Amino acid sequence: MDDGPAEATAVAPPPRYTVVTLFPDLIRSYVAEGVVGRAVKRGLAVVDTVDPRDHTTDRYRSVDDVPFGGGAGMVMKPGPVARAIESAGPAARRVLVTPSGRLFSQADAVAFSRLDSLVLVCGRYEGIDQRVCDTLIDDEISIGDYVLSGGELAALVVIDATLRLLPGVLGNAESAQHESFSDGLLEHPHYTRPATWRDLPVPPVLLSGHHARIEAWRRQASLRRTARVRPDLLASAALTDAERQDLLDGTSSHEETD
Repeated sequence: MDDGPAEATAVAPPPRYTVVTLFPDLIRSYVAEGVVGRAVKRGLAVVDTVDPRDHTTDRYRSVDDVPFGGGAGMVMKPGPVARAIESAGPAARRVLVTPSGRLFSQADAVAFSRLDSLVLVCGRYEGIDQRVCDTLIDDEISIGDYVLSGGELAALVVIDATLRLLPGVLGNAESAQHESFSDGLLEHPHYTRPATWRDLPVPPVLLSGHHARIEAWRRQASLRRTARVRPDLLASAALTDAERQDLLDGTSSHEETD
């Protein structure tokens, strides 16, 4: 007996990343290339821009003004920025990229990759009128303790780190799982052919074909590199008692160059 056609399975739309910026071409040029560009072309994500200048009401398309209380520089006016943000429609999260925000991390990238929409707001000049932040922004993040000319580069960092975690974006699904910070540590060193280059050989264990030994070497190399370059990460990393003791002793059975 024919029960009729099966119901079509609803397909969720790809996640949308909207960047509010005075320089949309900076965003468009980057997201047209590389891993991000391929993901966008394949329909795995949507990246678009909104320019506050398109939401001004004066003939000069003014987006900045002098700060109340005096001081150097200019401040982005609340009206054009607020209308630009609102024009993007409802979003799971609205984030301002700013030097005064909390530090962006791999954990944030993972969390953002689970959202169906994200709005990133890029400041310029001395920043954005605080009233916009108080009423329309959910979070404020920074990519480091330094100042850039604007938030566009930081927004692209967030997009790249987030989008590459989406299913199907990377050719090898394991790639994202084994990169730096995925387990709270820096990634182990990588080597490729030739096995000897300028009299420098590849660590013999990597040529052994013994997968368990190779994984053990990579884990220990990751620990040693993190201890040397970013010891601050070790406090929150998931380490065994033996690994912590090795680090305290300053010894390991698998050196980075073994």
